[in-house]
Amino acid sequence: MLNINDEYYMDLALQMAERSQGQTGINPVVGAVVVKDGAVVGLGSHLRRGTPHAEVHALNMAGGLAEGSTVYVTLEPCSHYGLTPPCSERLIRDKVMRVVVACEDPNPQVAGRGIRMLRENGIQVDVGILRDRALGMNKPFIKFITTALPYVTIKTASTLDGKIASKTGDSKWISNEAARDIVHTMRHRYQAIMVGVGTILADDPQLTTRLPVPGFSPVRIIVDSTLRIPASAKVLNDDAAPTVLLTTDKADPGKSQALKERGVEILTCGSGPRVDLALALSQLGKREISSILVEGGGRLNGSLLQQKLVDEVVMFFAPKLIGGLESTGSFIFEGYYLMGDAVHLTNLEVEQMGDNVCIKGTPVWPEASKEGSNITG
Repeated sequence: MLNINDEYYMDLALQMAERSQGQTGINPVVGAVVVKDGAVVGLGSHLRRGTPHAEVHALNMAGGLAEGSTVYVTLEPCSHYGLTPPCSERLIRDKVMRVVVACEDPNPQVAGRGIRMLRENGIQVDVGILRDRALGMNKPFIKFITTALPYVTIKTASTLDGKIASKTGDSKWISNEAARDIVHTMRHRYQAIMVGVGTILADDPQLTTRLPVPGFSPVRIIVDSTLRIPASAKVLNDDAAPTVLLTTDKADPGKSQALKERGVEILTCGSGPRVDLALALSQLGKREISSILVEGGGRLNGSLLQQKLVDEVVMFFAPKLIGGLESTGSFIFEGYYLMGDAVHLTNLEVEQMGDNVCIKGTPVWPEASKEGSNITG
């Protein structure tokens, strides 16, 4: 049984925040709980960019009971005017007694000012309760707000011998149904999904979110240096989600114009022969895409990894062995000379789903590792 303490209420606030993952665009997910005389009197979460923040929803629910209360919030209350008024001012106006903050806001427009504003107005502020959980929940926001670049996660599903397709290209299905359901939940939580044109040519996927309940479908990003994508591709023939093609100036201008006329966005990323992935991520960041789930083939995965453009790796393993000298692997790139130069995954999370295992981690590149080549679709 959980003790009723600051962690107890902050855990509730974090649960409120978690439920809105995928809905807030470039904004963070935030939860808030108002407690008065030992009872929860207000709950709230940030639901959508440009709408009231979590603290406002929770204070509105609390009404007059907000005065003298303790408010638990997963991210430092904002102190600036953006699309909505500052939450710090609202907390002061409602005369709350204490604010418990999980973590400071890395946004340069806030960065401690919200906490200072509260303290200067006589409100007790305590910071750091369940900080790591709160930071982990907003990794895409933190990277985007501090670098203007999207948070990149590579997702793969492979056999135990590291193959993502047979020697004939067959890949349906490597993972089990439970693992595939989780992938659709992941798609709901990312702003964009990225694949190489090879995946389009081989599988013709829809790249949409398919869940038992309505979910968000991410922007579909295709890495295609010469615009080989066929006009019949499913991603070009539905309105389930926007489609963006990353290409080079080697692409046929006529085909580029024809695609634009069909509503496809074309981003030219370098002079070729391959898409400059670093430049592509910069351009996507300017388009306010703050998180990308990569579900590409081995070459796209390998190029992103070797260029150190990956923030997280999620690998699903099925208890199958397929072999084959021509079978595609999860990561295809030049590779390293020594085992000591290998990319390590840290902050590991391991979960079993039936007979599948999911391993999630943060890649770390030893300083001695050789820089890789730019291998893309």
